[in-house]
This record gives sequence, C-alpha cells and structure tokens, in this order.
Amino acid sequence: MHHHVHRHTHEHAHDIDWDALCSHLEREAELHTPALTQATNWLRDLLGGAGVRRVLDVGSGPGVVAGLLADAFPDAEVAAVDQSPALLERARTRSSGRIATQQADLPDEFGRLGTADLIWSANTVHHLGDQQAALTALAASLRPGGLLAVAERGLPVRFLPRDIGLGRPGLQARLDAGNEDGFTTMRAELPGFVGEVEDWPAMLARAGLVPTGTRTFLTDLPAPLGLPAREYLRTRLARQRDQFGEHLNDEDRTALDALLHADAPTGILWRPDAFYLTATTVHTARSRTA
Repeated sequence: MHHHVHRHTHEHAHDIDWDALCSHLEREAELHTPALTQATNWLRDLLGGAGVRRVLDVGSGPGVVAGLLADAFPDAEVAAVDQSPALLERARTRSSGRIATQQADLPDEFGRLGTADLIWSANTVHHLGDQQAALTALAASLRPGGLLAVAERGLPVRFLPRDIGLGRPGLQARLDAGNEDGFTTMRAELPGFVGEVEDWPAMLARAGLVPTGTRTFLTDLPAPLGLPAREYLRTRLARQRDQFGEHLNDEDRTALDALLHADAPTGILWRPDAFYLTATTVHTARSRTA
C-alpha cells in the first residue's frame, strides 16, 4: 500500500487524516516513479506482454502504480484495490478514468478480487497479520501462468550525511532503529498476527507459485534536492517525530526539531546536503499453467 510510507501509522483508521496521508503517499510514489516504471516494464517482459487481460494493484493507495501498470499493459483492464474510499477516489481522479477501482477490506475480502493475469502488491502484505495466508490468497486469484509481484522491504531511505552538524552523528540510523521497532510493534498488534521468517521467494513458493526472480530498483536523487522531495522528507520526519519521538534522547529530539523547522537553514527544506536515495525490491512468482 503504499510505497514506503506505509501506514506505519500507529493511528487507527478513524484517526487518520486521509487527505494528508493521500498527498504524502502520492508524493512518495511520484518520487519513485522512474524506479517503479522500470519495475512494471520488467513485469511486462516476464509476462511476454501478450494475453494480459486483467491487472490488479492490491493496496493501491492513490493509484500511482496502477497508472504505470495501465501504461505498461494498455490492452488490459487495470483495477486499483484498496480499503480506503478516499484513496480510491484519488486513484480515479489521477487516472482520468483509465483504471477501475474496487474497495476491499483485506484479509476478509480476498475472495472478492476476481481473477487476474498480473497482481502487484507493494507494502501491503505487511499490514496483514498472516503474511503467508495473504500471499496464498493472492496466488489463488491468479489465472494459470499469471504473475504475482510483491514489493516489500528493499533499503530504507537515506537523505542526510552521517554528520549533519547537529547533535551526535548517526541520527539517521537511530531513526531507522525507531522505525523498525515501530514496525515490529505494528505487526505484533495486527489481528491474527503470525511471526514469519520474511523470506519472500520461499513464502511465494509455499503459496504454490514458482518464483521467477527478485530485482531491486534504485531511486537516486542527488543533492541539491528539489522541493517536492524535501517536502516529502519533512512530512516523513514529522510522522516519525509523532510516532516515536518520545523514545529518542533529548539531543536527537532537538536535532529532529531543527530539521523540521520550516524557515531555518538547518531545516530539511533548505539544507544543501539533503539527497534522496532508496531501493525498492520486487519479488515475483508465477502460477502453474496446467
């Protein structure tokens, strides 16, 4: 669902400001669009292009990738699937009606997805308590010879040097650690949580599919960074401040507040040393033809 933001929100759905989250998810996916385009072209090559009639983006968010899938598979019906009507409305608007939308509450409504020749799911499976059961359910929606592509993990975003001249060097690694702890807590609190060794190709094989390769696509925006990426990073840092700021020490909180300052030269909106580097990893597997 969304690309790396994820909703590692520890908010409940009724607490989420969907408009703010939607623009954050959309901006994140737009930053990753060149890498995601490479990924969708790879999927097209794996499928050989022909005979793809229906494509699902499960956990589509605001529909950025669904639009890229519609570009890659112009003869297919592409459907964005999400639990949020607000995000699906944005997906419809973005695509000018090129893509279909389907509201589904997962994991309960996997059976409502219908069948597809290609299913893409990015950062969605980890929001479901039993990740293996989720992959098995997605596999069951594939037509014979169909492809499941799951984007999970990759590398965390890097956007600042180790020493930023504020507080103790290595702030980014400590933010990563806070994020990982929050992620683990988020998963443990999901309904039906099952601990799992997150070996995605092995999990896809257990879902009855034949793994067809894993590839990683780089998003590399060097300094000086453009404003959309800076605004995205500021929102990301603000979310981290809200989610686990109380677990940071005073020095790190002070440094984080300086990065969030909208007008100060120390702020992420203005620093000349800000960049944006991350990697999106896509795991693929096919259903058997017979």
